Amino acid sequence: MPHASTIDGTRIAYQVRGEGQPLVLLAGQSNNHTWWDPILSDFEGYRLITLDWRGTGESDKPDEVYSTRGFADDVVAVLDDLGLDSAHVYGTSMGGRVAQWLAINHPERVNALVLGCTSPGAAHGYERSQEIRKALADPARTDRVLLELMYTPAWIAQNPGPYYVLGDTSMPSYAKGRHLVASNKHDAWDGLPKITAPTLILHGSDDIFSPAANAQLLADRIPGARAELIAGARHAYFHEFRSVASPAVLSFLRTEDRA
Repeated sequence: MPHASTIDGTRIAYQVRGEGQPLVLLAGQSNNHTWWDPILSDFEGYRLITLDWRGTGESDKPDEVYSTRGFADDVVAVLDDLGLDSAHVYGTSMGGRVAQWLAINHPERVNALVLGCTSPGAAHGYERSQEIRKALADPARTDRVLLELMYTPAWIAQNPGPYYVLGDTSMPSYAKGRHLVASNKHDAWDGLPKITAPTLILHGSDDIFSPAANAQLLADRIPGARAELIAGARHAYFHEFRSVASPAVLSFLRTEDRA
């Protein structure tokens, strides 16, 4: 598996599949590239680039401060290693937070931007309730609570797993803590109006993990951005509702490819 070296010497594992225009897929907090495995086939015709965040998968796991801004620099290191000047970027959950910084700080590297089930950060965004936070903090309930935040009960009943969005079980505990702090401290509010990439924002209408109201909030803040809610979907809209979400992303990207 190839690795890119960052400015601080951390090695970031990445994966490349397919041919065509490059599309970088950024996973959620405490997850590695397998987050995207169930839907990679939806994006045939693109050169798909995924990566393992520092602290996850086959990437290095330094016990030091992580940040969403720093994760964006790690993505740049991957693009550099591949010799790519720019790419489309699709980030979900914490990956959407990282994608915001990528588009703010490295505008020349982002051709088109898709932000999924994400927010501008706690300072200005809509946050999950204290009840949800307490439930997720209970080790005996965490996986079940998280699963029900990701998917509808009907989908869970019909799909016994494996599930790809519940976290990288190989992560050391300190890295999980570093990821949590990085996501919680995200605040890109002041930079969002500087985004120049065409931007599509997707969100499940029934998402209470990252409340759906964040979608329009981001759209109002990013010049020219458009928000779409996927009816009935929870946080993992991109998986359970792939028949709606993936075509929406593809239609947007193909429009930008023709521009």
